[in-house]
Amino acid sequence: MMSFFKKIGKCIANLFITKHNTMTNIVLFGKPGAGKGTQAEVLKEKYDLIHLSTGDIFRFNMKNDTELGKLAKSYINKGDLVPDEVTINMLKSEVEKHTDANGFLFDGFPRTTPQAEALDAFLATKEWKVTATIALEADDEVLVQRLLERGKTSGRADDQDEAKIRNRYEEYNEKTAPLIDFYQGQGKFHSVNGIGEIEEVTSRLSEVIDQL
Repeated sequence: MMSFFKKIGKCIANLFITKHNTMTNIVLFGKPGAGKGTQAEVLKEKYDLIHLSTGDIFRFNMKNDTELGKLAKSYINKGDLVPDEVTINMLKSEVEKHTDANGFLFDGFPRTTPQAEALDAFLATKEWKVTATIALEADDEVLVQRLLERGKTSGRADDQDEAKIRNRYEEYNEKTAPLIDFYQGQGKFHSVNGIGEIEEVTSRLSEVIDQL
């Protein structure tokens, strides 16, 4: 009888390990206006993933005056960048709420190589890992016009000033583009054409994800 329960216990443990090792964790990135948010909404439903947008997480924490939100505000109010440690701790807090998830869709994080290293280290503590990173590629000129058009209805000041838009792209090229090398080194980088109808881009993304 005892060996029977041992076998059952081993089967349950194996199922637990298999689930954790086969989680689909996708990092979706691209320049502002590339359509990350739109595609993330579609993909999270299609693949039953938890969508983690760092922008949404920041806004939630600051609006609700959480300890991390107050800490982030203290840097922002001084005109300083929020340290990576604060950002990753916010992300950890959200992940901890969904430890039984089929996987995560990281949108807006990591933005730098140190953040990518921190994400890898955190996932490793759960025996998880990033499955793949997918970049939505698009020509700068196309994206500039897309954001200027969006700015007419979004009300966002940073979508209405071409100089500010181009400055965001320079920052992306300086800080985020190096992630390509980081994830290529792990054999996890994929590039997808981000121009086209929403359904077309979703189809291209799905082709990548379905082959993982």
